[in-house]
Amino acid sequence: MQFSDEGYIIKLLRHGENSLLVTVLSAQHGKITGFVKGALSKKKLGVYQLGNAISFNAYARLEENLPQFRGVELLHAHAVSFMADAQKLATLSAFCELMNVCLPEKEALENLSFYIKGFMNGLENENWAAKYALIEFHLLEFLGIGLDLSACAATGTTKNLAFVSPKSGKAVCLEAGLPYRDKLFKFPYYAVDKNVTPNAAEVADLLNLTAYFLDKNFFQIHGLKFPNNRANLLQHLKLTED
Repeated sequence: MQFSDEGYIIKLLRHGENSLLVTVLSAQHGKITGFVKGALSKKKLGVYQLGNAISFNAYARLEENLPQFRGVELLHAHAVSFMADAQKLATLSAFCELMNVCLPEKEALENLSFYIKGFMNGLENENWAAKYALIEFHLLEFLGIGLDLSACAATGTTKNLAFVSPKSGKAVCLEAGLPYRDKLFKFPYYAVDKNVTPNAAEVADLLNLTAYFLDKNFFQIHGLKFPNNRANLLQHLKLTED
């Protein structure tokens, strides 16, 4: 097996004295882990940081073998531009952990890669948190646990949708859901309508919704613990202050 690709580093694990096992979200091959010899040398330390975009050549004698990454080059050092920003660092940490746990090895990311790229390239923009929330929303769909937000579960109407049921994952219209609004999630308009400029409260609402369904329909089903860095993310983001 031999191929070239590029992607974002989401996990680093020391291997021996000066080498690493590096997990990357790649453009063409999805999540892939490779061995990098000599990665911990002083010259290369800046390359191997979570969130960095790299290009690499992967080699393995057999398809099922762990590949070795060679010719690794740094394309963009994302985290270095916001090392003093606790909110962005917390989000990057949650992103890396969630992607590493949820995504299978060597499976194409399909349209999820579009939202990952948008988030990583938009970390210096004001709406970076909104772009991250979209990753989680589309991660649900990628995992086969997407929400049914096309029509009201109670009445069948496609108009005036205002809530999402935590039990069914289906939309609920304002009239049917209003008496139970304290038990329902708010409808994620900006995710459905592809609006990339929501207010902070809307981003927080979507993150609450995605966290619930990821935990319920993926982590609990697989006997896994929901990552602490993601569970505590809203405490760092302060999204409800606006």
